[in-house]
Amino acid sequence: MSTENEGTAVPPAPSAPPVPVDTPAASAQPAAPYPDQPPSHAPSPAPHDGFGPAAAPAAPAQQQPANQGPDASQGHTADAPQGHTPPDASWPPPPPPGAPTYGGGGGDGHGGWGASYQPPAPKPGRGRTGLVAGFLVAALVMGALGGGLGYTLAKNNDETGSTTVAASDTGGSLKRDAGTVAGVAAKALPSTVTIQAEGSNGEGGTGTGFVFDKQGHIVTNNHVVAEAVDGGKLSATFPNGKKYAAEVVGHAQGYDVAVIKLENAPSDLNPLPLGNSDKVAVGDSTIAIGAPFGLSDTVTTGIISAKNRPVASSDGSGSSKASYMSALQTDASINPGNSGGPLLDAQGNVIGINSAIQSTSNGGFGTGQAGSIGLGFAIPVNQAEFVAKQLIKSGEPVYAKIGASVSLEETTNGAKLTEQGVNGSDPVEAGGPAADAGLKPGDVITKLDDRVIDSGPTLIGEIWTHKPGDEVTVTYERGGKENTTELTLGSKVGDD
Repeated sequence: MSTENEGTAVPPAPSAPPVPVDTPAASAQPAAPYPDQPPSHAPSPAPHDGFGPAAAPAAPAQQQPANQGPDASQGHTADAPQGHTPPDASWPPPPPPGAPTYGGGGGDGHGGWGASYQPPAPKPGRGRTGLVAGFLVAALVMGALGGGLGYTLAKNNDETGSTTVAASDTGGSLKRDAGTVAGVAAKALPSTVTIQAEGSNGEGGTGTGFVFDKQGHIVTNNHVVAEAVDGGKLSATFPNGKKYAAEVVGHAQGYDVAVIKLENAPSDLNPLPLGNSDKVAVGDSTIAIGAPFGLSDTVTTGIISAKNRPVASSDGSGSSKASYMSALQTDASINPGNSGGPLLDAQGNVIGINSAIQSTSNGGFGTGQAGSIGLGFAIPVNQAEFVAKQLIKSGEPVYAKIGASVSLEETTNGAKLTEQGVNGSDPVEAGGPAADAGLKPGDVITKLDDRVIDSGPTLIGEIWTHKPGDEVTVTYERGGKENTTELTLGSKVGDD
């Protein structure tokens, strides 16, 4: 299976909140769907409980519970009409129809919200063989043409007596300033790794990660290491060729963030500096580092195309649960294998984790995975840093929640609190944050603080940018009237 969330065409995304000049990377991959899974047609969404938002449509023959705030365990299925059987109570909720694909392992691509799933990436080596073969052919062809051309020019020179002029300096001898792309890449590359993950069944893929601290912790995407969590194998290779075995310290399915630790980590590790994703502006320059299609240590550039982009992504499998983010969107080229890699600003600070891509089709070098069309999504680093520190501390993620089931149905009118809970549970948790704030089933949340909420998935992504205990202002409609209330977010530990 591919650990990248990139790749298939995605259904139109719900209207995104206005860009206040502001991820997603991604994806687990909307922007950034999971790349390697064939498109699947999901039934209408079911409610999503607890964690905060809504219920996304369940996969055929398998409904998932609504997505509640972190403490609720409802899958997310699209807004289910009254009388429908609530989805399963597993959490996180299933991806909404057409969710983006991951852009990380082996090939990465978080697709945009509503994107169709992409087929999983081939086993390590298989897709890369096709790619390498293609490059070898190109190299041989170009080499042959170059040889013929060189002979012709040499022959002409002999006949005409023409001479050539050599440059005084070659590119390799030039000093590159710290603020240039080359300068940033030279400093950041030694602190990035290519991750190989292999499950006990031999399945796996390739992704990217970056040095988080001097103790040997590496931050990456959950979907990059998922196969190796139970009895699998992990390795991290630096650009200098040094390879280290690694183990998973903690992983968060809902956030699509994971932390691994190098065994016998070297003492000279240089953690990449973390920026402030809240301060990023649309138009800012970006630099992405990763291993697209297995090509390690690849650097691409672009800009921040949008901020606060609601993205829900999964790998497209029937048992897959969705990841949600309020992503940084970039046009820097991100492909399968870029997942988990750093998205840097012009100063070389990490502002996001490349996670997913939106793609229009499959294909490319025989891998069966889609490539970049300039719509990549990254998890904002402010959120990723909080999650990573929690995983290092306890091994488990902590999610903010509102304690209510929310519809995951695609709309542009807001996030509706469902009339039914998951498996017979209350749609609004008794004594929970939503209940204490006076919210009731049927209410439609239209804003969270100053952020416009157009759907359940958007609400979930926004809630998860906050921490448990944060106070937020909720604007909602009831009976055609607009109301506001103050709500203190609750918490849920773990992905179960």
